[in-house]
Amino acid sequence: MRHLALLSAAALALFASVPAFAQAPNMATSITGVDIMSATVMQEGQSSFSGLAIRARLKSPELLDNVSIMPTVEYWRNSSSVSTFGIKSVRRDATLGVDGRWNFPAWNHLKPYAGAGVAAHFLTNKVDAPSLGLVNASDSVVKGGVALLGGVDWEMTGHLGNMFELKYHHVGGYRQMKINWGLTWTL
Repeated sequence: MRHLALLSAAALALFASVPAFAQAPNMATSITGVDIMSATVMQEGQSSFSGLAIRARLKSPELLDNVSIMPTVEYWRNSSSVSTFGIKSVRRDATLGVDGRWNFPAWNHLKPYAGAGVAAHFLTNKVDAPSLGLVNASDSVVKGGVALLGGVDWEMTGHLGNMFELKYHHVGGYRQMKINWGLTWTL
């Protein structure tokens, strides 16, 4: 719960500053958009489950025109229960990361992109299995990892669009493949 509160505060601070950055004159780096995503997460050793994410898209005059920097907050939680044996488990990952994205030329209203990044993963595992001698056992760890991503955006209206993306997080013992989809808002 501590990790979720920390990530929520970080996300709120980041995205509360969006209007100020977007309107500030002569800013070296400007926010060009925000993406809100849902994800199907496939983590090593688990079946698939859902997660959520939000990220900003930043442009800088020091970078190429087709390169964006994207600070990102991601979260997923998965729980399982086997009542016959009195076993309950919860796994979660709260992630703070930054990705670099290369935007390719548009093709038929589709805007493909590819990228890579780094992230800190706040991982927590909890198990309650009294019959096995584990009463509210938990383990938390913070791990760094790298990510690769590729996807496509397409516009629905002037500012609102859709996106679909595949993202791989390489985190030792917790590798994750995510199928992200969601809404984009371009400023």
